[in-house]
Amino acid sequence: MSQNYIGLIRKEPDSDYGVSFPDFPGVVTAGTDLDDARRMAEEALALHVEGMIEDGDPLPSPLTLEAVMADGDNSDAVAFLVPVAVPSRRAVRLNITLPENVVKDIDRYAGSRGMTRSAFLLKASVRAMAEDTERA
Repeated sequence: MSQNYIGLIRKEPDSDYGVSFPDFPGVVTAGTDLDDARRMAEEALALHVEGMIEDGDPLPSPLTLEAVMADGDNSDAVAFLVPVAVPSRRAVRLNITLPENVVKDIDRYAGSRGMTRSAFLLKASVRAMAEDTERA
């Protein structure tokens, strides 16, 4: 699923094009030209959102363009939409078969870290896929 957030581009004399995100205070990036700034904005926002999801932080609901531009601090900015992939948070029941001793090991390991079996399997799966992607 894709979600659009508002990016704000500003250009000061003798500087690159800066981009900020009203929904994510503190997340900023820059580009040497408008196209570069747009690309950098997509990358910066994707990395930030990915980190929030990994940390279990909720994503904010996108502000409306009207709300963003009503803020006087944004009157000198050009607003544009920045798409970001947001995984579905809807849980799906899953039936898998594992050896009994592995299930016991998973439960013991997860429990000692304050996790459920499902949370452990999710985290382990995401980590394994990320490692494979890095090697490819």
